[in-house]
Amino acid sequence: MSRFASAVHIVTTDGAAGRRGVTATAVLGVSDRPATLLVCLNAASAANERFGANGNFAVNVLAAERGESLARIFAGGDADPAERFAHGTWSAAATGAPLLADALVGFDCRLVEARRIATHHLLIGEVEAVHEGADAPPLLYHARGYRLL
Repeated sequence: MSRFASAVHIVTTDGAAGRRGVTATAVLGVSDRPATLLVCLNAASAANERFGANGNFAVNVLAAERGESLARIFAGGDADPAERFAHGTWSAAATGAPLLADALVGFDCRLVEARRIATHHLLIGEVEAVHEGADAPPLLYHARGYRLL
């Protein structure tokens, strides 16, 4: 699986179950009408249950220039999970999910289906709004390392 080159995202949620943000590379478009995304999150972390409980998520696509430090923080890094949002500038999307101000693009999604497959939670969300950022090269992940396009 490390041979897949993928864009790097921070996937976030907020609501009654609490705030959560994680780095993810397993994100893809499912449909364009309605615009729908699929996100895969590791089920080993009980905190990832918050995505399903909150019923929302945002996909924040990271830029190559400043994205790697945030990707490392949200992947675990040295920051406590509750402190991750102290890094970067965040705002609440219409669904309540946190959006990163300098993301290349942020997709605000309403959760329409969630299921567990093997080791991961699969979340399918209908895009409620799109927040476009700067046009810049994306941050990529390949062969267990961050790469620039």
